[in-house]
Amino acid sequence: MTKFSIYQVFSSIDKGLKGNTAAVVHLDNPINKKSMQSLAADLNQPATSFIWNEKGDWNVRWFAPDEEIGLCGHGAFASFSFLKDESVMKQSLALKYEQGTIEGTAIGSAITIKLSAIQRVRQIDPPDPIVKGLGIPILEMYETTNKHLIVTENESVLRSMKPDFNTLRQSSIFGYAVTAPGDKSDFVSRTLVPHVGQLEDHATGSSHAFLTPYWAEQLGKKSMKAFQFSQRGGYFECQLEGDFVKLSGGYERIATGKINDLVDFN
Repeated sequence: MTKFSIYQVFSSIDKGLKGNTAAVVHLDNPINKKSMQSLAADLNQPATSFIWNEKGDWNVRWFAPDEEIGLCGHGAFASFSFLKDESVMKQSLALKYEQGTIEGTAIGSAITIKLSAIQRVRQIDPPDPIVKGLGIPILEMYETTNKHLIVTENESVLRSMKPDFNTLRQSSIFGYAVTAPGDKSDFVSRTLVPHVGQLEDHATGSSHAFLTPYWAEQLGKKSMKAFQFSQRGGYFECQLEGDFVKLSGGYERIATGKINDLVDFN
């Protein structure tokens, strides 16, 4: 019976923040989507990363308990953490996913991921369900190729925001990062995903792939520190390098083990 390595990690932790949890499953060979989704539902983590080596290249797919994730920053953090702790990644390594490649670097107890910056597509008027569901002043709202970006007045407004998810679901927009200037950091944010089970994400790397270029433009700086407010909280050191974003954060391994043969559903 084949046994597969499994690893659970807190990523994007620092300054007393707990970060986001993820599981990593190291496969000998890729399995089909239905099998991955079934195991991700059983593990019930915000993200489960399935990684495997094929012809010398490391590949990854990410799954929430209820659906596949196209780009998952904290799942990438977790994957690189696993590869570092298993002595596969000595210093740097690349992970291939459906839309491109993410590079990871390990320095001490921190992981840095490098991914393509996500640009704003256009500015839009906030739909009424989002205006009512957030219940805060919306200064700007942008569509991106990932989630939407919403700007509010300040950190205090963002912290006190009490989203009405039933109202937010009346808009077909999948999710958004709500952001503001930070009091003790360059910027702060919260990521809401009303149409999936989690509703609010703990620490979201993909959101910072478009928050970083936005705030770099607003603040006139390339290197920034950012907090994500959530039940657990997250911390990112962000750097814009041309068309790429580098995100750095700490991690903590909390569990390792083995699972038996995975059922490969037809």
